[in-house]
Amino acid sequence: MTSTLSLILKGSLKKIKKVVIFLYIIAIPFSNIYSMNNPFYKSYNTQFEIPPFSEIEEKHYMPAFLKGMEEHNSEINEIIQSPEKPTFDNVIIAMERSGDILDRVSNVFFNLSGSATNIKLQEIEKEISPLLSEHYDSISLNPDIFNKIKLLWEDIDNLELSKEENKMLEESYKNFLRNGALLKGLEKDRYLKINQEISKLSVQFSQNLLAETNRFEIILNEDDLNGLPEDIINLAKEESEAKYKITGDNQYKDKYVFTLHNSSIFPFMTYSKRRDLRERLYKGYITRGDNNNEYDNKDITSKIASLRVEKANILGFNTHAHYVLDNTMAKTPEAVYGLLDKLWKPALSRAKSELQEMQSLVEDEGQNFKISSWDWWYYSEKVRKEKYDIDEEEIKNYFTLDNTINGIFETANKLFGLTFEEKFDITLYHPDARVWQVKDKDGSHLGLYVGDYYTRSSKRGGAWMSAFKEQSNFDGRERPIIINVCNFPPPSKDKPSLLSFEHVTTLFHEFGHGLHGLLTNTEYRSLSGTSVSRDFVEFPSQVLEHWASEPELMKSYAKHYETGEPISDELISKMQKASKFNQGFANTEYLAASYLDMDWHSLDTKEIQDTKSFEKKSLEGIGLIEEISSRYKTTYFQHIFTSSYSAGYYSYIWAAVLDSDAFKAFKESGDIFDVNLASKYRKYILEKGGTEDPMHLYRKFKGSDPDIAALLEDRGLN
Repeated sequence: MTSTLSLILKGSLKKIKKVVIFLYIIAIPFSNIYSMNNPFYKSYNTQFEIPPFSEIEEKHYMPAFLKGMEEHNSEINEIIQSPEKPTFDNVIIAMERSGDILDRVSNVFFNLSGSATNIKLQEIEKEISPLLSEHYDSISLNPDIFNKIKLLWEDIDNLELSKEENKMLEESYKNFLRNGALLKGLEKDRYLKINQEISKLSVQFSQNLLAETNRFEIILNEDDLNGLPEDIINLAKEESEAKYKITGDNQYKDKYVFTLHNSSIFPFMTYSKRRDLRERLYKGYITRGDNNNEYDNKDITSKIASLRVEKANILGFNTHAHYVLDNTMAKTPEAVYGLLDKLWKPALSRAKSELQEMQSLVEDEGQNFKISSWDWWYYSEKVRKEKYDIDEEEIKNYFTLDNTINGIFETANKLFGLTFEEKFDITLYHPDARVWQVKDKDGSHLGLYVGDYYTRSSKRGGAWMSAFKEQSNFDGRERPIIINVCNFPPPSKDKPSLLSFEHVTTLFHEFGHGLHGLLTNTEYRSLSGTSVSRDFVEFPSQVLEHWASEPELMKSYAKHYETGEPISDELISKMQKASKFNQGFANTEYLAASYLDMDWHSLDTKEIQDTKSFEKKSLEGIGLIEEISSRYKTTYFQHIFTSSYSAGYYSYIWAAVLDSDAFKAFKESGDIFDVNLASKYRKYILEKGGTEDPMHLYRKFKGSDPDIAALLEDRGLN
């Protein structure tokens, strides 16, 4: 075994150079790659150090990645070669300072590859992902750097470190162990190979899913639109006009196009009276990645699951779930299954009751069919109207995107004194994106908040929070640049972007993550913001959802898009009465996906599974009724096959125990904006990042352990 990082990486750098020559030989001589004027090679000379998007081109990414890895290797090698006795500063802090170029290019590239991708970015992603995997593995598996960390860890009691420095050293040591620092020989070689394979497969999964989502559509005539609201029809018309303009294909002329993007499919499923078309669109949605074509994900998912078992075994764990959960609040698969089991029976029972109500309505209408999965949205909406005299279309008129943005900002202002000023002189990466400067209650700069809200074909599905820059204090006060990405319907010709209340809660949810990133106040970026346990990270996002439906706040931001009139007490009352409606369905489809995730990652065999058979066995094993599908099927379960939620999708319900219990404290105080509670929540949760044990932080905030009773009450499952 070689003794320095540079020697270990020698073979890797040869591979990297081959990629560079392949990609750039026509346009740029290899010797000039690093000398080109690349915006990633230096600190950004921009307002608030936001990336200079107007200067960044596709040709800049690969050279910056390669130069970034080269410089990172050199910096790590300096730490290894230093003859000085290892100290917290010359090892841990030096590592924290390393990799600036790599951080800059990664933060931009991976944000844009998710929200504004194109063929060139996808090609780069395929090339760079395994190289990055190899690069970071070469560091985590290097015995020389690990030995220095190990010496510090073994002497931690004598180092006189602060609490945060202690945590930083602990996490560094633990992360090296969890990433194979003790591996040698053939096991080490195989571990490296596995990580590269998983990286390649994950990128392919994601790109396949985007292609499958974009390729399916139904093209309708005017007489196919019975039951659909005017704004949904207008958006479908604009979709067809845009496609006709781009392609010139007459099949789009004077037609209406519906797609698998959430802002298109779910309104159609809710209001279309055409059962045959609902079935067609729904089946297009749930078979993504399962069509035996070039975008099929069945083999990819089974291979990833197999490789994860092998990787866990190499690291000394029985299953991937044991490996993942060892570093969470839950700790064990048994604890996760235990929580899911507590909720499954009441959720399924509630769902069966909801099904009976819908089936009765079908029969009352004189129809002679059994409710199927593609009927659930349509008939549950009809039942809701009948029981609560409430219409989702009426509700949407009060929740324009701009109104709801005002609502999240007002929430942050009342809780923490924050103010938001939209900036129009900062160039961003896409015309849809917007940016605000965030200031604290004393007027000081806290960070930038970027919002990218509308659905488009270049954006993957779902909603998320990320960062272009993380917060830290150890080398001066560095404030973050946080981004929320969503998939809301864009404005039509006649109306602004109107949100369903589910969209409203999504915006509050992602903004909760955003506040975690903006209000963090730690020394080290490795511990800042959302760098916390996976089953704790959803707590700040989910707790903020509770404010969205509070009458006191809603009356200030929910205003009719035409008249400007605030939402009425009568409509708020109806919404509150209906708030627990369809919770059987919502919880059952979510819990089914959580079980499916856990089952895939509790495998203790490397044997390749038949994906469809495995999924069928998993869902039948819990007794999922055929009228409800798992929220995610395996072939489009992006959370667990491309994101960091493998053996972690349960985290939403784990965190829900915390958020329901926490918000109950605000309610019981008599003031949902209680200054004392808000101050403690900011101090012990939002500012602390990953600097302390999450349950310890929760107890500091709340003064007690969380109680599941509040969750059961919130969801009507008690």
